[in-house]
Amino acid sequence: MSDFEQREDTSWLDNLRVVATISVILLHVAAPFLYKFERISGFNWWTANVYDSLVRFCVPVFVMITGALLLPKDYQLGDYLKKRVTRIIFPYLFWISIYLIHVLTTLKNGFKLPFLEMLNIGSTKIAYKTTYHFWYIYMIIGIYLFIPILSKWVKKATEKEIIYFLALWVIAIIIAQPLFSKYIPDFNLKYFSGFVGYVVLGYYLSIRNFEKVKHIRTISFLIFTTGILLTIFGTYFLSKYNGRFTIDLYTYFSPNVVISAVGLFLFFKHSYLVNPQLKAIRKFINKHSFGIYFVHILVLYYMSRFGMNGAVFGVVFGIPLTTVMCLSISGLVIYLLKKLPFGDKVAG
Repeated sequence: MSDFEQREDTSWLDNLRVVATISVILLHVAAPFLYKFERISGFNWWTANVYDSLVRFCVPVFVMITGALLLPKDYQLGDYLKKRVTRIIFPYLFWISIYLIHVLTTLKNGFKLPFLEMLNIGSTKIAYKTTYHFWYIYMIIGIYLFIPILSKWVKKATEKEIIYFLALWVIAIIIAQPLFSKYIPDFNLKYFSGFVGYVVLGYYLSIRNFEKVKHIRTISFLIFTTGILLTIFGTYFLSKYNGRFTIDLYTYFSPNVVISAVGLFLFFKHSYLVNPQLKAIRKFINKHSFGIYFVHILVLYYMSRFGMNGAVFGVVFGIPLTTVMCLSISGLVIYLLKKLPFGDKVAG
């Protein structure tokens, strides 16, 4: 078998998408506790830190899945823009309208919000609590617009050229870290930075044949674990040193998060799901994952209003329990919404 392979079975990417979907929710459930560093018990903060560190791979893995699925394909630009980009635009327009209505009805002045302030709704305090996750949609729209160009390059590029790109991407990430940025000249590697690197990385790892590597699953798991441990303990020591929660190692371009995303991606590539019940759950979540992403912050908001959050039953059980409840409610909302006329076009 050659060093490159084009696997027809992409179910492992479906498995990854499901895990990433659940992880995004868990991340948002755990995050509020982290900002209470030294204002809550050390046990509760450490618990939230462990949970959050475990799932920091979620957004990078989503983008890597995009690269693995879309870059190998050939596109006619007009058809691509019509089919792919509109699949994001229509749900985005629908959900931003829903969130806007939510924000307007939640504000004390109701619908008396000035027009110009409505244009800046994302910057208001109450709006940010329920719309901050839309940054991902803006980012992925930009990625989708670049896919037709990028796909032509990666398919003609040699392995050395792809590795060259990824090496410069890693260098751009490292020199942008606060620990180094003060001491290293600005080499202007911005064209090799950003989420495009994750797109290319996902494509490369998906077609690269690792079958000759002994114990690849064990090695992948160890890579993942290394990234997680660096995140957990690095975040604690940085926070302790600064006297406040320090988010540097939580960012999606911190080397430790890249390491954990690579480890998990490879682990799932060489793992198979056989349990029929889990396959049924995978199918449901995978089908509705985009819609779940859109709605889950709104679900978390109202769950919290009714007293259901990560602190219920203690953070050890409360964070995963709240995550499962939010996932279930969000999935049900999207499922029912898709049953309505045109619902499948706007639900996500």
